Amino acid sequence: MSRPEYQVSQNTWEFLRDAMIMPTGFREYDARWKYPDEINLPGITALGLGLGTQIQKRGIRPEIAVGNDYRAYSLSVKNALMLGLMQAGIAVKDIGPCLSPMAYFSQFHLDLPAVAMVTASHNPNGWTGVKMGFERPLTHGPDEMNELKEIVLNGEGEARPGGGYEFVSGVREAYLDDLVGDFRMTRKLKVVCATGNGTASAFAPELFERIGVEVVPRHNELDYTFPHYNPNPEAMEMLHDMSASVLASGADFALGFDGDGDRCGVVDDEGEEIFADKVGVIMARDLSGIYPGSTFVADVKSTGLFASDPVLLANGAKADYWKTGHSHMKRRVKEIGALAGFEKSGHYFLAEPIGRGYDCGLRVAIEICKLMDRNPDQSMSDLRRALPQTWATPTMSPYCADTEKYAVLERLVARLVARFEAGEPLAGRKIAQVVTVNGARVILDNGSWGLVRASSNTPNLVVVCESSESEAEMRAIFADMDAVIRTEDAVGEYDQTI
Repeated sequence: MSRPEYQVSQNTWEFLRDAMIMPTGFREYDARWKYPDEINLPGITALGLGLGTQIQKRGIRPEIAVGNDYRAYSLSVKNALMLGLMQAGIAVKDIGPCLSPMAYFSQFHLDLPAVAMVTASHNPNGWTGVKMGFERPLTHGPDEMNELKEIVLNGEGEARPGGGYEFVSGVREAYLDDLVGDFRMTRKLKVVCATGNGTASAFAPELFERIGVEVVPRHNELDYTFPHYNPNPEAMEMLHDMSASVLASGADFALGFDGDGDRCGVVDDEGEEIFADKVGVIMARDLSGIYPGSTFVADVKSTGLFASDPVLLANGAKADYWKTGHSHMKRRVKEIGALAGFEKSGHYFLAEPIGRGYDCGLRVAIEICKLMDRNPDQSMSDLRRALPQTWATPTMSPYCADTEKYAVLERLVARLVARFEAGEPLAGRKIAQVVTVNGARVILDNGSWGLVRASSNTPNLVVVCESSESEAEMRAIFADMDAVIRTEDAVGEYDQTI
């Protein structure tokens, strides 16, 4: 294979012939490009050939499940990807349009070693990408992505005989059957099901009805123009819409799903948005009562309650704070044998005996319904209010160019670690620990904390602060963290602040 071009003009002979791939699309844990501005269909084929070559080089059985999300161009992208995989000698099992977790499920259901899911995830239209893996339930992390990037960009893809194609039907039905099992609600629940007209529209309403939940539909018609908003349950636009639907319908809560169904957002019966890390604590409380002594992984952006909540401590639960990113979290849950992992963005990783360790928004929805069934006298707002109060900033993202952000972060981490080692306070309190697995999470002696890390997907740093005591302390933590960040001239303005 010849080396792909980084840029080819659209509406030219070369654009329909030559592979074009911008190197920036290879991210830490998935591949994502603006289409067709940053990658064309021959470029997607080159990506498939590269992934197939990677599978062959590692001695993995050359079979793969391939699916696509519900967007106008995803089928074309998938067909181009499958062509490259077949060129590399891979037997492709096409499972059709699906959710990312359905593609992960198909690896188990069809006993296949590898998966490639064509999806732009929660990104708006105009984006495409691939989530891929060959060690179930894991997906590519930085090592695998860098290896794939080198193969593709250096033109090292190797054509081999033996490739083939088969369309496999019935996986959607098997996936829904697996989620439902033999569970049926024993209490009445009325739930707003918000899918933003995305792929989950073809799954979530039916799933709720099958377990006996009354569904209040919200944008459940498949429409890849996303006429109302981009399906992303971390975005306030979708959460506010879910809140309004709860208040208008008198529902018990709302559950919302992103464009490829691997994330779940929650709004309670009072219309309050419960951010995913707090939902994780609610779930961890319930699960640690059933499975005492469990370990829960939380990403470094998440609340400190995983380590300090009295109910979790009483149940012998242990907290492990780890790198943000679905591939990082999946891997960590598997490595340390955790019961579950919770990421602030709404990815949840429920391991055996609850799930299989991959992120599935519909599995989370089922488990939330089961939790409510086990607590028939409590509302979702009761469970929210039962948590210790904390004061947290939104996730803030000051600009920092992709070419500079990691070097900038390295210097910021060094300054914060030096501050800790010198015994200097932050926000007037002693620093108890600096966790450096993903940037610097500076933990104070009362459990409050501030975080700075580099975004994996955008030209930004990420800043989050949380106080266990007061809004004033939360603001003081941010002020001191920001003062350190402002020592770097390459850091620009915040997208939002407190």
